[in-house]
Amino acid sequence: MSTPYPFTALVGQDDLRLALLLNAVSPAVGGVLVRGEKGTAKSTAVRALSALVPEVEVVAGCRFSCAPGAPDPACPDGPHETGPGTSRAARMVELPVGASEDRLVGALDIERALAEGVKAFEPGLLADAHRGILYVDEVNLLHDHLVDLLLDAAAMGASYVEREGVSVRHAARFLLVGTMNPEEGELRPQLLDRFGLTVEVAASREPDQRVEVVKRRLAYDDDPEGFAGKWEQEESAVRARIVAARDLLPSVRLGDAALRQIAATCAAFEVDGMRADIVMARTATALAAWAGRTDVLAEDVRQAALLALPHRRRRNPFDAPGLDEDKLDDTLEEFGGQDDEPDPDGDGDGGGDGPGGGGGQPPQDAPEGDGPDAGGDQAADIPAQGEPSDSGEQKAPADGGEQAAARASEPFRTKMLSVPGLGEGAAGRRSRARTEHGRTTGARRPRGALTKLHLAATVQAAAPHQRARGRSGPGLVVRRDDLRQATREGREGNLVLFVVDASGSMAARQRMSAVKGAVLSLLLDAYQRRDKVGLVTFRGSSADVALPPTSSVDAAAVRLESLPTGGRTPLSAGLLKAHDVLRVERLRDPARRPLVVVVTDGRATGGPEPVALAGRAARLLAAEGTASVVVDCESGPVRLGLAGQLAAELGGTAVTLDELRADSIAGLVKEVRQMQGLQSNSRRVA
Repeated sequence: MSTPYPFTALVGQDDLRLALLLNAVSPAVGGVLVRGEKGTAKSTAVRALSALVPEVEVVAGCRFSCAPGAPDPACPDGPHETGPGTSRAARMVELPVGASEDRLVGALDIERALAEGVKAFEPGLLADAHRGILYVDEVNLLHDHLVDLLLDAAAMGASYVEREGVSVRHAARFLLVGTMNPEEGELRPQLLDRFGLTVEVAASREPDQRVEVVKRRLAYDDDPEGFAGKWEQEESAVRARIVAARDLLPSVRLGDAALRQIAATCAAFEVDGMRADIVMARTATALAAWAGRTDVLAEDVRQAALLALPHRRRRNPFDAPGLDEDKLDDTLEEFGGQDDEPDPDGDGDGGGDGPGGGGGQPPQDAPEGDGPDAGGDQAADIPAQGEPSDSGEQKAPADGGEQAAARASEPFRTKMLSVPGLGEGAAGRRSRARTEHGRTTGARRPRGALTKLHLAATVQAAAPHQRARGRSGPGLVVRRDDLRQATREGREGNLVLFVVDASGSMAARQRMSAVKGAVLSLLLDAYQRRDKVGLVTFRGSSADVALPPTSSVDAAAVRLESLPTGGRTPLSAGLLKAHDVLRVERLRDPARRPLVVVVTDGRATGGPEPVALAGRAARLLAAEGTASVVVDCESGPVRLGLAGQLAAELGGTAVTLDELRADSIAGLVKEVRQMQGLQSNSRRVA
């Protein structure tokens, strides 16, 4: 086994280290979600923590790590007698992104369960992680159903495996740590809320600190054991401090004043539910124990808020997580009254600047260029060139030059767009697909390990052979060839590739603002449906891949906001660029079906015979069976219907900006039904 990098040798990352240590002191805090760019020691810190967690006493031979003093009465390997056990290091179990459900929660031998009536259970990673650490790298890339199982087990302290009436339960209490790079996609807000704490990490911009990081890493790579030996004294001190804090934790007093500050802070920042209050209370208590105190002070509450609330403040996926610290300080000061009993330390007024705060604040500033004031926002108040048209829109300049970026209008709930047919892609919420989860639609022979038994089909397959197999008792003689896998239908995520017209014909400020608002709305819809997204833009004489396919809709929103407009309309170039992007993506992920969303007014003006070229490019996409939708952005009293013609060439459908709104669609359907009802009544009267 390789020697882990020493935890105390980490340079900087104070908030990350503090959050991990607090969970080591009190696993009830609920785990840590570490967000940050690649190469910021996220994984290194988590693996280093495992060497600091105290050893655990376990029942000898128990696969579920039962404590000898209080064994789990429902343990599948039990019952265990109370008595001495064996001591071993706390495990750190890693959950791979591509793990199956059976690998996570364990698997039942269905064949033995049916034929012999026994619960032959093979434990999964949740059992291995009991009383240790469960680490999920790139947790945002896990399938939703795996994350749900993982977080449910973390919340309940137990894992349940139920399969066709046969159930197994075992204890599963662990320190949950997830790491993620936000550029690769976000977690759903419901799942973010299930992590107790979150920290934002970034590489230091201080040259001296970066030099020290490189020196230590090179020294560790040259001689891991020797490097670890130099830090053993510091490691032992932290290990002893964790043990002392655990022993002190039950004695820590959470007074009424601290509770009022916690409740007032959560109310002031409008967090949903009560989980934030509970996590803050546990975190503040752990901070006090870590500092060697038996009373929770205002500084503990402040630090707990900085760790527990930023990810619960998000209102949509394009908002950067963060906390207004001035507002936090004002709230703590307003509700910072004294407890009924005097503060033994005489330091009850707390504050965030005193000693013992236990770590600095998480970095809250968005990267340069990613904030709400970046890119196109600054141009929102700059008038465009040209003269206003009769409709009030601003005309493009006569020379077709580039214009400043327009700000997107407010996003809205969009019409459901989906890929026709039945796919087999990654689980999501957009198009119909064969999935591991969903409604049962039939049965088939298993192609590998059996995961979802279709009981009726299995019994039906085994029944004709019972006499030949010598059945003599009530039990059904079942062989592997009889087993049938349930086929299920659910929803998949797709690759939604946006092809956006940024030419001069789209450059009227009011129209481009509406177009960006529509694309932003579709991006929000893609986020909620767990799609990958890509962005191709075309203007002037060429098309560009503004954003290669990614799971990060945040990045797409940023690129869209700063998108300039102007020049001719090389529609064929945009469609051909989309074709190239899809060709590469089919090689990378052949199971994920694409949906091309072309946002244009349909006017092709770039190059010789631009309309004919655009038609040929559209038919090329249609010939490969690519599903497509054209968002018709044409406006004004005279409309040429070119976007509708493009949709026909693509073999897709066309919708206007107004029709894209879900409420507009609902109103249209209601209006049509009312008209049908009036026509029916008039026929009856006649």
